[in-house]
Amino acid sequence: MDMNQRGIEAMQEGNFEEAASIFSEAIEANPNDPISYINFGNLLSAVNELDKALKFYDKAIELDEDAATAYYGAGNVYFNQEKYHEAKNKYEKALKKGLDHGDLHFMLGMSLQNIGQNRLSLPYFQRATELNEDDTDARFQYGLCLAQLDLVGEAMKQFQTIVELDEEHADAYYNLGVAFAFKEEVKKATDMLEKALNIQSDHLLAGHALKILKENKEQ
Repeated sequence: MDMNQRGIEAMQEGNFEEAASIFSEAIEANPNDPISYINFGNLLSAVNELDKALKFYDKAIELDEDAATAYYGAGNVYFNQEKYHEAKNKYEKALKKGLDHGDLHFMLGMSLQNIGQNRLSLPYFQRATELNEDDTDARFQYGLCLAQLDLVGEAMKQFQTIVELDEEHADAYYNLGVAFAFKEEVKKATDMLEKALNIQSDHLLAGHALKILKENKEQ
């Protein structure tokens, strides 16, 4: 087993000091290998040493400008620092360099959403759900995005799939309730909102929406 693999295993087991020692050794043995710098960057990110992590990702990119996972790691650092424009740029670079996994598309979508470009985030959330059909976080954001663009029917399909994957997803039930209310299907809306509240009794939005539905019904 090579040193990088040993370091990754130590990191996965929570032995961060051991992992740091192994990655340092790997860098010393082969200072021109970008993989060791990326792994050390991932380790530093995991322990919230974000600025230090960025230096390791930058070094990896300096050694190999096509190191897609280094751009992705740097994007995560910027995202965690709430520097969403910088995160978006790094994620786009990772995509351009050939990285095509669900988490990347999801994070790029989240970055675009955080800078107010909801419409542009839509295809990335869609791609994230295509690459990982069980990713309820990506599917939920995809549903929200569709709803914001008034594609209510499409949004409902996503929320319905979420509650099939996770019967305890209160926010998905809430959004189904809102969608049914929008379509003036009051009984279904009430059922969905009540399910949200059964799962999460302090779900303020669901409670408020249910109250409005009942008040309207009584008028």
